[in-house]
Amino acid sequence: MVIHAPQEEEVASLSAMAEKLKDPGFIVFAVCVVGSSLVLIFAVAPRFGQRNVLVYIMICSVIGSLSVSCVKGLGIGIKELFSGTAVLKHALFWALLICLAICVSIQISYLNKALDIYNTSIVTPIYYVFFTTSVMACSAILFKEWLRMTVDGIVGTISGFLTIILGIFLLHAFKDITFNLDSLPLYLRRSPHWFPGGQQPYVALPEDDMQADERNSARGGEQKREPPK
Repeated sequence: MVIHAPQEEEVASLSAMAEKLKDPGFIVFAVCVVGSSLVLIFAVAPRFGQRNVLVYIMICSVIGSLSVSCVKGLGIGIKELFSGTAVLKHALFWALLICLAICVSIQISYLNKALDIYNTSIVTPIYYVFFTTSVMACSAILFKEWLRMTVDGIVGTISGFLTIILGIFLLHAFKDITFNLDSLPLYLRRSPHWFPGGQQPYVALPEDDMQADERNSARGGEQKREPPK
């Protein structure tokens, strides 16, 4: 994903950031984000938030796409501030700061609600998927870096993103499941040697021994072999 990631457009000043924020595509996206968030907060969350984990996570994820854009703009403003530019007189700087405070407060509030009700192993992977998808969509609309990408770059980025999603899901979905020797098939359990501590190596048996073990198990137990003379 790092190799195929789109090259982010360089935005060097708050004035350039303001021009990006005035883009009709981003304005439509921001209106949709705010509208959907209000619907989720006031209409959906009181009724279904306690029963469906997606409600609180979707609120955090959708709002998070705007908070990342605010952080980007504030970073540019702080960089200009240290270079001697009077950004504190720029209305956009304070607007981004207020928007960031509101977005982060909403995210923390509803993420804590989700963690109080649901298991962390469920919340974490779902939140990662929704949040990352929202941020990528917002970045693509705001900076339009995907328009300059080649087909193989787009396929590589999407493939890497899906691989990360699958890996995180598997890590969190199976971290509480215990795998022991008894859960393995019979032909993987049998070994003539034991490791210190009571652990057996997983060694496959020849076909004849496998069939013999299966017959012995069907009769109610394994036959004991006599020790060599």
